[in-house]
Amino acid sequence: MTPKLDGKVALITGSGRGIGRAIALKLASEGARIVINDLDDGPAQETLAEIRAAGGQAVACVGNVTAPDFAERFVSTAVQEFKGLDIVVNNAGYTWDNVIQKMSDEQWYAMLDCHLTAPFRILRAAQPVIRALGKADAEAGRRVVRKVVNISSVAGLFGNAGQTNYSTAKAGIVGMTQTLAKEWGRMNVTVNCVAYGFIKTRLTVSAAGEATANIDGREIKVGVNPDLMAAMERGIPLGRGGTPEEAAGAVYLLCIPESDYVSGQTLMCSGGLTGI
Repeated sequence: MTPKLDGKVALITGSGRGIGRAIALKLASEGARIVINDLDDGPAQETLAEIRAAGGQAVACVGNVTAPDFAERFVSTAVQEFKGLDIVVNNAGYTWDNVIQKMSDEQWYAMLDCHLTAPFRILRAAQPVIRALGKADAEAGRRVVRKVVNISSVAGLFGNAGQTNYSTAKAGIVGMTQTLAKEWGRMNVTVNCVAYGFIKTRLTVSAAGEATANIDGREIKVGVNPDLMAAMERGIPLGRGGTPEEAAGAVYLLCIPESDYVSGQTLMCSGGLTGI
């Protein structure tokens, strides 16, 4: 049986670790050629090696998605290495929480830059390439449906205390998704969104205050208090947080041919949680 994504070229931000890595491995397992991205070279190379060891194709484009030149470099990597662009997954992200009266401008803009401006720049850079590829397909009598999957959060749909910056950015990506679904439909591109609930990654499973992650030179506290984590999981209808592999499955659903007539939608991947 031919893999569902055989020969497709997929750009996935933040794919050296966590959910992004799981997405990269899942799409690669179905035949997609992957452009991996991470802040750091080590994790990107690990994912790259795992894909290649399984017989897949991948290259790395290391760097911060918020850098002004990143989007063009990311898109160019796909075109130069694989001569195409079929799937864009805007996944890279992190949280930097505080109540609004204690939140700095730096915290506010960091979340908007990562979760909203970076996807905007990537999709802006991708548009001329996708338009040209679509025109070539039409002239050759081929119908090719390309896919964009943006990552949001239940916090972007319902809000979450202490996350004014993150929730605002994640709400914005939903609006971007719906708008581009209307703009890009004529190019045979579906644009959808996955809103995650509590997914267990390195940014959540560490005990709060005991671990940090270095992001763009900042040491950001990560993790959730174990008691709070247990309470959160009790509130999820399925009774637990999700795994990165389960999170990747939701993105996969929006990348395969069976979803070619689904666009402008937000799919919640939250174990049945419908609010916070």
